[in-house]
Formats: sequence, C-alpha cells, structure tokens
Amino acid sequence: MTEDKPGWREMPEGAISYKCTLDYETGDWGVEYPEIDYERCSKCMLCHFYCPEGAVRVRSDGYTEIDRRYCKGCGICVEECPVKCMKMVRKV
Repeated sequence: MTEDKPGWREMPEGAISYKCTLDYETGDWGVEYPEIDYERCSKCMLCHFYCPEGAVRVRSDGYTEIDRRYCKGCGICVEECPVKCMKMVRKV
C-alpha cells in the first residue's frame, strides 16, 4: 500500500516533520545550487560529508554530484571544499 505524503507546502505553518528529507524533494527552496568543476576536483568527498541534506552523492568513479531535487542551496559544500572546485550558481 502506498502512503500519500503531503508536500512541505501542504504542511501547516509551524509544523515539524520528522520524516527523512528523501521523502520530500526540497530542492526548490533555495535560489542557488553548487556547481562542480570536475577538472579541479580532488575526490576528497568533503562536500559529501558536510552536506546536511545528503544531496551530494558519490558516483562510482569517485567524484561527487549534486542531487538538485534535494539541495537547498546552503553552500556549505562550497565553503568546505579545500581545492575550491565548487561555486554557487543561480537556479534558472
């Protein structure tokens, strides 16, 4: 049986959700998202470890990628990148 889940917009004001972010696509909350320059990326995966939403996934080749369905655009991954291969760009 499939459970119908209300979206975050349908929750009452002040509601607290204990559901995993994966249950709700929150990627449209922000106005920017991180972009990775793979030529400069050292595959350290710090962006993955610091992401509070789990929106930075590790690919099979060792590089990371941003799952824009869940990225809220906080920029923590960009700030923590030691080789500065990431930058925030405006969502279109």
